[in-house]
Amino acid sequence: MADAYTQKDGRRLFEDSRNRALADPEFRAIYEEEAAKKELWLQLVEARQSLGLTQAQVAERIGISQSQVARLERAGYNDYTLKSLRRYVEALGGAYRLEVSLHPVS
Repeated sequence: MADAYTQKDGRRLFEDSRNRALADPEFRAIYEEEAAKKELWLQLVEARQSLGLTQAQVAERIGISQSQVARLERAGYNDYTLKSLRRYVEALGGAYRLEVSLHPVS
């Protein structure tokens, strides 16, 4: 009979595996970049939804197509510009502000 793993065992095994992978500087850099991209698109979507706006409404306010807004909100999108982000945030009607910051590498 195979050993039965609990949810706690699974979590521990996952965390051990993730920690080993994150110990590799190259893997960690890629992981952190992807996590930052995910966080940005998620913030855009959540901000829009919290205001009860559709992609079409944001697109109309910016003066672009709904498909372009969808692209900005797509997971893994790489081609953000400060201008496109500013325009998106402005389309939210002053409910949010865009902040860009630099942090030293530790």
